Amino acid sequence: MAATGGSVLSGSTELKPKLTFWQIWYLSFGFLGVQIGYDLQNANISSIFLANGADPHEINWFWLAAPLAGFIVQPIVGMSSDKTWTRFGRRVPFIIGGAVVSALAMFFMPNSERFTSFLPPIVFGAAVFLFMDMSFNVTMQPFRGLVSDMVPESQRNKGYAIQSFLISLGAVLGGLLPYLLDIFGVANKPAEGDKVAPTVIWSFYIGGAALLLSVALTAFKTKEYNPEEYARYNSIAPDDTDKPSFLKLLLNSPKIMLQLSVTQFFSWFALILMWTYTTQGIANTVWGCPTDDFTSEAYNDARNWTGVMGAARNIFAALFALAITPLADRFGRRNVYALALLAGGVGLASMYICTDKYMLLVSMLGTGIGWAAILALPYAILSKSLPAKQTGVYMGIFNFTITVPQIVAAASGGVFLKYVFDGSPILMLVLAGISMMIAGVMALVVLKKDNA
Repeated sequence: MAATGGSVLSGSTELKPKLTFWQIWYLSFGFLGVQIGYDLQNANISSIFLANGADPHEINWFWLAAPLAGFIVQPIVGMSSDKTWTRFGRRVPFIIGGAVVSALAMFFMPNSERFTSFLPPIVFGAAVFLFMDMSFNVTMQPFRGLVSDMVPESQRNKGYAIQSFLISLGAVLGGLLPYLLDIFGVANKPAEGDKVAPTVIWSFYIGGAALLLSVALTAFKTKEYNPEEYARYNSIAPDDTDKPSFLKLLLNSPKIMLQLSVTQFFSWFALILMWTYTTQGIANTVWGCPTDDFTSEAYNDARNWTGVMGAARNIFAALFALAITPLADRFGRRNVYALALLAGGVGLASMYICTDKYMLLVSMLGTGIGWAAILALPYAILSKSLPAKQTGVYMGIFNFTITVPQIVAAASGGVFLKYVFDGSPILMLVLAGISMMIAGVMALVVLKKDNA
């Protein structure tokens, strides 16, 4: 049922109202829970698959699920939410639906081995991983559009910076959960006959509950504009019935989207390598685990420390997110973006020289700065160039610039590991660092100062 509102006079235009800090905060609060789940996935999925018998040289193929899900789902959800006007809102119904399915998938993911009567654990786990990531994407995509819909241009840096802060905070909590449960006495090694440690299983349960609660708060606290209000604030004629095809929209994508795709390619290529190979890399170099050891207590300690590193990275990211608005306002989005990506690349590559687990936390400083910028600045740069009627679908199309490099990295990671780096996973992190530094250089070369 379409929302109702006052009449719109042809040609009338009003400035979009400024929002209070807490209104902007609640717009993105659900992303806190989404990122708890997403970071649990990023830190633990490789370990779950390896413990269930996956070949370490082929673990990259499992990571194809995430970008493929985003590639397919986000444009569909974006276009659908652009056209959806209900009594509950425009974006919120998709956010809630995706959150419910995500929470269910988080229950099944660490329990893959318990469904062997249906499918082999690796096959079942891969199917749940794909399903979980698809539902994460259904939940995440509308949050980007929601900020663009509701926040005026003068507050756009702040809107996406707050979103970046909440994403980083959620990632801190998700990364620390297994480590904290270990401290509080939950077993960190699988019971005899099991494959996945209880710390991981309970972390996924808690993360699913947090996801549902945080999304519910966003839905309860956010009142989206009805169609008439949205038309007034975005200069849309009330009788505008133009419905271009997806292909036409794709071919008419804003030029800035193509420019950003260059930096996005190298930065997200780096991130998928980081998520895939960090535990293996540090387990081998810092804990001294053989590259085929995936169930020992030492390896599980390294896995937990990957979560701690993720938490440290996201603490630094959250702090830098607070500085993004004043820095971008003073020095320009492009310059802050480029320097942050260079810092991220240095942080990733520096893990190669770390021989102590605490040294790895220093590497997370640069990586966190890069991560905060990746989460906020491309969207702040892009959003001002998007037509109001198609914000959702263009945010979905923009997700191609995230998923394509991840698909390339996931498909090629095993080749690099086996044939270029002779099975050394720590060198994959060096490759990730080089890629992110290239992204920083490209931000200065490709992006135009007056557009960014």
